[in-house]
This record gives sequence, structure tokens and C-alpha cells, in this order.
Amino acid sequence: MKKILLIEDEVSIAELQRDYLEINHFHVDIQHTGEIGLQQALQEHYDLIILDIMLPGINGFEICKQIRAVKNIPILFVSAKKEDIDKIRGLGLGADDYITKPFSPSELVARVKAHIERYDRLAVNQAQTNSIFVHGISIDKSARKVHINGEEIPFTTKEFDLLVFLVMHPNQVLSKEQLYENIWGFDSAADVSTVTVHIRKLRGKIESDPSQPKFLETVWGAGYRFNV
Repeated sequence: MKKILLIEDEVSIAELQRDYLEINHFHVDIQHTGEIGLQQALQEHYDLIILDIMLPGINGFEICKQIRAVKNIPILFVSAKKEDIDKIRGLGLGADDYITKPFSPSELVARVKAHIERYDRLAVNQAQTNSIFVHGISIDKSARKVHINGEEIPFTTKEFDLLVFLVMHPNQVLSKEQLYENIWGFDSAADVSTVTVHIRKLRGKIESDPSQPKFLETVWGAGYRFNV
């Protein structure tokens, strides 16, 4: 049974969401404060997190940011905040979806199922093959070769590692610090500015118009996202 963490301070709304999800065979844990919800999200395994924005203590944006820094699981914002800037901010921090209250509980269930199934498919595909194919880019992880629209393109070691890391975390905003730590390591002689340089080099190789990237997107103030 798939496990869902619901972080929502309005008890009646949380219980309604839980009831509909449990009817559809999900196990649901509820937390009503930001601090405890974040702690539980980081310490336990969940298949998806439903997150309100306006919470006592830590708000939903900060919770999303901290979860996304260490876990690659679906995060859905459910909020009464309808402004586009809030939706953009939430998605920019790495959330997979943003549902505005009031909403149909059946819509919530449908979106939960869709996101869990998508993540499961990605996980299976990545585990079963050493090859990745997306947007005309073919990556052979064993041979460390990249073909773009059928043509082999040379990549340096760090360019290749960075591309693979981004592709393996699709639609997820990754900060410069995260990329630097995972590709170079904090004991490297380089510094975090090298991430910007390598992102520019990747765009020059994988984007048809590097000045207006479609795949490797900059999320201002947050980091970079590889769109699939």
C-alpha cells in the first residue's frame, strides 16, 4: 500500500482528504504543523507528500525546499492561495503539482495516482537500463557516450556526470550547491561557480537555441531544472 504524508493545519480538510485517499487504498498520515510535518517527511518513507502553504511555524514553501534537497518523491501543494506567483514559486521549488482550494476530492485522488505512477515508471526505467533517451538525447552510461539526434557529441567527464544527474532527477529544481556537492564534492579545488559554466556548456550541446533553453531551464533564485 502506498504511503502518503498530508501536512494540513485545517483538521476538517485534512480528514476529508484522508478519507477519500483511504477509500482508494492509500495509507495516510496527517500532521498539522510545519515543524513536525517536515521532521516526519525527512525521517520516514513516503510515496507522496500533500502540502499546504499556510502552516503554523514553517510554511509549505520552506518544507518543500528542505524535502526536495534530499528526497526525490512527488510533492503536491494544496492551498487556498490562488495567485500565480505562489504557484510559480511552489513549482519552482520542486513541487510536482499545485491544486487550489476548493477542489474536488476525486480530482485530488486522480492527481495523486498519476504522480505516483509517473515516479514509479521513471524509477523502473532507470533501474532496468544503462541507457537513457529523452528529447532526442541518447545517453549510454556504461560507455559514457552521448548521441544527440543520432550524432555522437563529445562530453568531458564532469559535463557527462552533470547531464546524467540532471536527467536522472527530471522536473526537479536542483540548486547550484546540490549540483556542486554531487558532481564535484565540497572537497574539490573548484567552487560553486563552476556549475554555471558547465550548465552553459551543456546548453551549447543539447539545446537548439542555448539562449532560450527548452530542456535545461533556469529557475531564478532556486537553481536548474531538466524538463521532461
